Amino acid sequence: MRNNPAVEEFIARLGLHPHPEGGFFVESFRSPLEQTLPDGRVRATSTAIYFLLPSGAFSAWHRVSSDEVWHFYDGDPLELTTISREGVLEKVTLGREITSGQRPQFVVAAGVWQAAKPQGGENGFSLAGCTVAPGFDFADFEMPDRAALLNLFPGHSAVISALTRN
Repeated sequence: MRNNPAVEEFIARLGLHPHPEGGFFVESFRSPLEQTLPDGRVRATSTAIYFLLPSGAFSAWHRVSSDEVWHFYDGDPLELTTISREGVLEKVTLGREITSGQRPQFVVAAGVWQAAKPQGGENGFSLAGCTVAPGFDFADFEMPDRAALLNLFPGHSAVISALTRN
């Protein structure tokens, strides 16, 4: 997974470290402005990260309680898969080839399940960014196991099984 010199270079230069959902990340921005949410939680108004997935890695199914904008930066196209609260599955490819249907950015609405994987060869990678507003906090992050997601969405068993670790 990490036998690519470009991957090692990005990890070193950007100061990336392992992310619980898979791949590598570093927070690049946290707004000093804070807001109090209707339920009383206090969050930064916005946060941003760099997120790198080497070939063979994936971002496991998870959701956050804020809107998240994915930005594509470099490497191989990134397949982003979402499942809405109603169970609607959508796949979007983030990348540079806009004329072939890829998008440079995509918004995952608050509370929508999401997972991602690079679409390149064995020595490739995808470098993306994620901007979250209100800002990200691990207290607002859910990453259930395979059985819990299959219970919620039994009709999507193949994609759930492919993008969970347990």
